[in-house]
Amino acid sequence: MATKTIFEKSVKNRKGYTLPKCKIDNEVKKIFPANLLRSDAPRIPEVSELDTVRHYIELSDKNHFIEKGFYPLGSCTMKYNPKINDIVNVLTGFTDIHPMQPEDTIQGALQVMYELQQDLAEISGMRALSLQPVAGAHGEFTGVNIIYNYHKNKGRHRTKIIMPDSSHGTNPATSALHGMEVIEIKSNDDGKVDIKAVEEVLSDDIAGFMLTNPNTLGVFETDVQEIAELIHSVDGLMYMDGANLNAMLGYLRPGNMGFDIVHFNLHKTFSTPHGGGGPGAGGIGVSEKLVEYLPIPVVRKKEYVYYLDYDVKHSIGKVHSYFGNFLVMLRAYIYLKMLGDIGLKRVAENAVINSNYLMAKLRSEYPVPYQKNIMHEFVACGEKFKEYGVRTLDIAKRLLDYGFHAPTIYFPLIVHEALMIEPTETESKETLDNFAQVMLKIAKEAKDNSQLLKDAPQNTPVTRLDETNAIKNLNIKYNFEA
Repeated sequence: MATKTIFEKSVKNRKGYTLPKCKIDNEVKKIFPANLLRSDAPRIPEVSELDTVRHYIELSDKNHFIEKGFYPLGSCTMKYNPKINDIVNVLTGFTDIHPMQPEDTIQGALQVMYELQQDLAEISGMRALSLQPVAGAHGEFTGVNIIYNYHKNKGRHRTKIIMPDSSHGTNPATSALHGMEVIEIKSNDDGKVDIKAVEEVLSDDIAGFMLTNPNTLGVFETDVQEIAELIHSVDGLMYMDGANLNAMLGYLRPGNMGFDIVHFNLHKTFSTPHGGGGPGAGGIGVSEKLVEYLPIPVVRKKEYVYYLDYDVKHSIGKVHSYFGNFLVMLRAYIYLKMLGDIGLKRVAENAVINSNYLMAKLRSEYPVPYQKNIMHEFVACGEKFKEYGVRTLDIAKRLLDYGFHAPTIYFPLIVHEALMIEPTETESKETLDNFAQVMLKIAKEAKDNSQLLKDAPQNTPVTRLDETNAIKNLNIKYNFEA
């Protein structure tokens, strides 16, 4: 049964809350211009407090969220986040401060940012950090800005950025947005960067190389140090997209691989409820030679006092108001302190074990083109189901009927009918077994009764939508007449 709107549940004269009588009713016409005043009362639903609460709980339950079910969304690390991080996050000592307060009154907040910077520097092998960027793509843009200004300061105009065909879409987007020319190179048969292809495009015009490691196929780039040597031979810079950092925590450091810049998705690797448009945090770490290019202000410490340093020689300036999304940083800080070095290693171990376990369970029915050096996620191929008139989209929709969110589909583009699956480090073996069982059941349904998949989903608030038409003909108007 379709859920009624809050207006359809309205009953005349029913009240949920009574507001005190406005003391300036007679003065309103004097205060506001006539063209801003209503001539009739607003249409507000008349419902009790209990009915209001039940209505919105019912709506919330129709959404999918991590506490409700498995969320194997590839490259997004949609994992469970400990509630202790959110509890601390709402303490008034953190929420009631203002960034324009004098530094001596926000020492606690500055200490959190400073220590988080130090922890992330240790984890990544970077020399210094800025926590200002507020998203992964924003961190990328900031990093590309640093690359551009590094070369500009050396008196040269370099605008070419190399990246593999498996890169996240934000990599070429942020580079192009900064006026860079993107040079895409093909992956080899193992799903890694083709070294020969890098050598062929290498020149004194190269500003840098953007690489995700592990890459978007879930494959670890074992030749990363050789790539770094090639790029550094022309004084280019190595940038690491840190989207998949959870696969390496405590075991591998980007700085030791030859990277000069790395961005951190604090909102997914280090605990913040992910999705819903934010908030995010995409702080960046840099090597020694790039410290003076970081955005200002930089949080520093002198003896026992924390302060903001605006005197950074080659700084690219501010990239966000104030210091970035502070409460996301706070969650990440708590997460790191709770886990410690041993806990971080377990994050990486579980991420890799879960991914490889699930891949082994599914690859008999869902071929995985790239299986060497798989880390935290893998990309399966649903192309064989076209024989039965079934596409990857149909498989994803059918999963919704079984209470699972669908994985990322049709990305990366180098795998046809791609299913990009990341089980994350927080899921149990029982959950993975259940998901695998359902995926295998769907594979059988595709062969025996493909119409089931084409009609899916059936157990959701709405069934298959005409998504293309909805985008082209957006109509959110609703008739609120009684």
